[in-house]
Amino acid sequence: MELEKDNYIRADDNKRINTRFIVWLKKMDDCLSICTKTTGCQGGADTHKVCKINNVDTYKKLIKEFKY
Repeated sequence: MELEKDNYIRADDNKRINTRFIVWLKKMDDCLSICTKTTGCQGGADTHKVCKINNVDTYKKLIKEFKY
């Protein structure tokens, strides 16, 4: 994924996330968990979710990172 300046993605909680601030992504079945805290995240409450069923375009864009 190319992290361009001011490139935003939509998360399931109707928030827009600037891709420059993504610290890590975690794949979970048909969803991705995204951490944007510089100090790290400690589970579901600290992360944003992007699920295939809710955000197909964003999910496809991010899932490319897991396919080599």
